Parts: sequence; C-alpha cells; structure tokens
Amino acid sequence: MEDMNVLTECLDSMKIPYTDLQLEQLYRYYELLIEKNKVMNLTAITDFDEVMIKHFADSISLLRYTPLRDKRILDLGTGAGFPGVPLKIFCPDSEFILVDSINKKLDFVADVCEELGLNDISVCHSRAEDLAHKSDFREQFDFVVSRAVANLATLSELTLGFIKKGGYFVSYKSVAAEEEIEQAKNAIRLMGGKVQKTESFNLPGSDLERTLIFIKKGVNTPKQYPRKAGTPAKTPL
Repeated sequence: MEDMNVLTECLDSMKIPYTDLQLEQLYRYYELLIEKNKVMNLTAITDFDEVMIKHFADSISLLRYTPLRDKRILDLGTGAGFPGVPLKIFCPDSEFILVDSINKKLDFVADVCEELGLNDISVCHSRAEDLAHKSDFREQFDFVVSRAVANLATLSELTLGFIKKGGYFVSYKSVAAEEEIEQAKNAIRLMGGKVQKTESFNLPGSDLERTLIFIKKGVNTPKQYPRKAGTPAKTPL
C-alpha cells in the first residue's frame, strides 16, 4: 500500500478521526477506480495524491461540520461514488442510497461497495425528477448530498423533495457561493427550504476552494415538484 500521509495529514488538519481499516478501504477504492477508469470514463483525476485529496478528503470534508450518525442519506448524481462511498466508509451506522442516471457507473459503485464489505448502502438507477415522486423516496431522508452536479437552483428542485422536514440538503461547491445562492433563492423557497449556513475553506494539501451550502427543509415540498425530467435544468425556478 502506498504512503497514505497525504490523506492522513489532510484529515488531521480537518480534525476528522480515522482508522486503519478506513484507510485500507479508501486505498482499495483508489485501486478499483484507477483500474476501471482504463475502460470507462469515471474521473479525469488519476494521480494518487490528487485522488486522495480532491476526491476522498473532499467527500469526507462534510464531517468536519456535521456528524452523520444513524442517518438516512441520499447521494444524488454519485457518478463514481462521490461523496457517498467515502462518507459511508466513515459513517458505517448510516444508510446510504447512491443515485445516478448512468447505470454503468452504478455497476462500478456496487462492485466497490461489495469489494469493500460495506453494508446498508445501495445504488439506484433513476432520474431525480422521477424518483422524488415515489413514495419510498418522497421526504424519506435526513440528508441529501450532491457534489459537482448542477447549479444550485436546479439542484434545489431536484433534491428537496427527498428530504424530511428538519433534514438538510448539502451542496458541495468549488467556488464562493453567494451569487449561486442569490440566483437559487426562489427555488429554495418554493421547495420548502432555507439556506441555514455556508462553510467555505481551502481543502488542505491543495489550492482547491470549497463551499458547503446547508439548506434546511422547513415545510413539505409542493407535490408538483420536481417538474418533469429535464425541465429543472432547462428552466430553473
């Protein structure tokens, strides 16, 4: 196993504790990601240190601001498993459902979860616009997380229908978020949410700026939302 110091130093600086098992699982995840990436476009980031920081530590960074113990969490647009799989590794007592519209990526994520021995984590092939109207998913989650998927107005419509009253949508953004939050105000309000706080920081070991936007669900999302597939992206509220 390669030296994991770049990751452990990053986690130490964020005051996120870890175990040897968690480091071993992340290393194996890296191996699987790089091997599969030879035949499938999963990530443009393949350098070991960059994967450790820009995929793994970035995904886990949420835990410096909120514990995710005994929660039900949906990761929308998970792609190759970010942030859901690293969060699951660090939150073994929470249930995760990882959603994406590209089935072959979910096949890879499912293989990773099996290889790593992760329990209470599953994948779901669907578009959010359809899934959020199903009773098993409608307002059933404590947290929804999404990383690098769409603008905040679109994301708010896609995600808030999944969240219980009192739960949170956390959007991972790579730049200062004030302008996006301003543009998304109407969508967030219509969906029953309110921006509670933002947390901006430089990801340790990199020059990557990050902002986590915490949107709290206050009232139930009106039944007509989200609108039909494709509409939230084409015409944000």
